[in-house]
Amino acid sequence: MAAQWDFSCDLVVDFQSEEKASMVHRALAVDKELQPDKVRREITVSDGKLSVHFEAVEARFLRASYSAFVDVLILATKTIEEFSQGVEL
Repeated sequence: MAAQWDFSCDLVVDFQSEEKASMVHRALAVDKELQPDKVRREITVSDGKLSVHFEAVEARFLRASYSAFVDVLILATKTIEEFSQGVEL
């Protein structure tokens, strides 16, 4: 039986810099979903914005994936901010 992708949500973060958004994208794109048969995630960058589209077969998988992604997104963003202070990106 094919998966029913009944649950979805989108997240958009405006980094106001194509380079910062691309750095975060590259850092987070390597982490694949642990259950790709239950959750899908697509990350794109455009106009300095990181856009993420999630789809899942159940709300609980969507929530777990979204929450875990936001945790690593915050970590990546803080790391870039810390190491880019005084550097024009």
